[in-house]
Amino acid sequence: MRWYQIIFVFGLVMFPFVVLAGAIDEAQPLTVSLTKVLNFLLLIFGAIGILGMMVAGFMYFTAGGDERQMLLAKKAWFASVTGVIIALGSMVLVWTVAELLS
Repeated sequence: MRWYQIIFVFGLVMFPFVVLAGAIDEAQPLTVSLTKVLNFLLLIFGAIGILGMMVAGFMYFTAGGDERQMLLAKKAWFASVTGVIIALGSMVLVWTVAELLS
């Protein structure tokens, strides 16, 4: 096989949605696409925030009475909770704007 054939087959395997694209009049509106992308990003940020809370809790439990380590864990937990609240607020904002545009 030649190099361009390998790249084409690799593209078909890795990105099958490119081949399955329909006519342009069947495309989704831009607002729907952007809402899906923003929802995905906010889901990722929320998951990172929850993972941060778990790490902060582990840090607090393993502090062993060390005041500096406990203070660091409390700050990390507070930052994670703040991040989750911001992500949820952003999600509500995105849903509201999407409802207004559609």
